[in-house]
Amino acid sequence: MKILNINSYYYSSSVHRQFQLAIREKGIESITFAPLAVGYKPREECRYEEEKYVKKFECFNNRDRYIFHLKHKKIQNTAFKEFNFEEFDCIHAHSLFSNGYIALKIYEEYGIPYIVTVRDTDVNTFFRKMPHLRNLGNRILLNASAVVFLSQAYRDHVINKYVKQKKIIVGKSHIIPNGIDEFWLNNKGIPKSIQNKNTINILQVGTLSRRKNVPVSVRALELLIKKGYNVKFTLVGKIVDERIKKLINEKSFINYISPKPAHELLDIYRENDIFVMPSITETFGLVYAEAISQGLPVIYTRGQGFDKQFEEGIVGYSVDSSDVNEMTERLIDIITNYDDISRNCIELSSTFNWTKISERYKEIYLRCKKINEIINLYESWKRDYFDK
Repeated sequence: MKILNINSYYYSSSVHRQFQLAIREKGIESITFAPLAVGYKPREECRYEEEKYVKKFECFNNRDRYIFHLKHKKIQNTAFKEFNFEEFDCIHAHSLFSNGYIALKIYEEYGIPYIVTVRDTDVNTFFRKMPHLRNLGNRILLNASAVVFLSQAYRDHVINKYVKQKKIIVGKSHIIPNGIDEFWLNNKGIPKSIQNKNTINILQVGTLSRRKNVPVSVRALELLIKKGYNVKFTLVGKIVDERIKKLINEKSFINYISPKPAHELLDIYRENDIFVMPSITETFGLVYAEAISQGLPVIYTRGQGFDKQFEEGIVGYSVDSSDVNEMTERLIDIITNYDDISRNCIELSSTFNWTKISERYKEIYLRCKKINEIINLYESWKRDYFDK
């Protein structure tokens, strides 16, 4: 079986490389088409050596991003020039709009079935801010053989708010989370306890941008301090929001650490008690899964990528990303039930094992392959019938 991934995000997060490696370990020949802007520079952790199974092309300019159909026509032209689509059993578009548009065009021209994964940008940029493209999004969903959402929260939001043919899309939807690097599952922590429940070590890991909502977390922790708790808030990551630099200088309970590799992050996770990141938007949030693998309960945003991976209170709580009081209350709930929640975190972190996740994708691909075979048989029958 041979799959073509269309993934314009391949070099933006290491999760996409891990996905491809996991799929290939299942015996699936997986090729990735990575359309890039001219001069694109991958993030440091994604600067891989040249890979045999990744075909990257600089096929549009940065200014093309402002005109959807111009940019994607250029990507389409590159794809149609560089690939023989009839070699593939299925196309996997790794976003609904940008990548799904190309998959739709391949399907319309060659009849190759495709699946599509819906991501944060699809929900919070295309659907929400670009109403003129909503009909296109619905068309891509309707023609897909399968639709993957990273969380139930995203599925419910998209289907309830933007989808027209709700029953059809629900019927072919799958909720499949991202996996985390095997390093974290091979080095699972042990269930934790808080010896002194008035002294709490809070952690956030990742790029410190406006989207990660650090000022709101700080205000929630200040409320916790007013309630008599001794709090230390450790931030780990590259600072890209000037407000965070100011907070670090102003607030004595904030401890800043520059970005660290996984083997050093392991100790940092284990030194802390609770992971807090009420992101304004979030596709999934691998750091939540990393945190629970080390026994840290998590605070995450309601309606975003990690929400509804588990029931409330099992590994932590969802919050309104702007509600400081709710965040403080949920932190107290975690402290009160800390031992049980930490134990759940360790047990359930295996949910994010790439081996299990890739098996689910393999099942979807096999169904797509059968669809492709039926299409080919039908086309062959038509040719034979009309030739006679």
